[in-house]
Amino acid sequence: MIKASTMIKNSSISRLKGVQTKEQLNYKFFFLFFAFTLIYSAGCTKPVEAAGVEELCPQPRFTKQAPPEFYNLKNPLTPTEENIKKGKLLYLNKSKPMPCKVCHGANGDGQGPMAKSFKPHPRNFTCAKTIDGVPDGQLFWIIKNGSPGTGMMGYKILKDDQIWQIILYIRQLSTHMS
Repeated sequence: MIKASTMIKNSSISRLKGVQTKEQLNYKFFFLFFAFTLIYSAGCTKPVEAAGVEELCPQPRFTKQAPPEFYNLKNPLTPTEENIKKGKLLYLNKSKPMPCKVCHGANGDGQGPMAKSFKPHPRNFTCAKTIDGVPDGQLFWIIKNGSPGTGMMGYKILKDDQIWQIILYIRQLSTHMS
């Protein structure tokens, strides 16, 4: 017996204009979610006050620990100016489906445009008390796979070196800002 999905995949229906891949639909979903959040927060009659950075340092977290083979990983990249610069570019603009700054803020303080819509709030990377105790492997796992129970989605589209560069950039935020 032939499955319906096989028939559709092998037919001309899958090539019809308007049929979209799962990846395309995911990008559209995140774009629409982002647009809705910006429009909604701009349309509120009573402004929502974001908690100050001081109130978010340190941040309690109950994120599930990464599997041991990831948790114990050390960042294989050296924190050179070039690697940190690439991490910053990814953090601010280049990561897909959306840049880290949208939630974590351009300064890494957890106060991005979408931060108000998340409970718990996005991580405040400027707080050394919050970020210094998180191993590189845990950060890698969370960026790659997301964090259930939070707004943090997984960035499986990023290459491993790109994630490590973002981690280098995030790590230097707490040393320069705290």
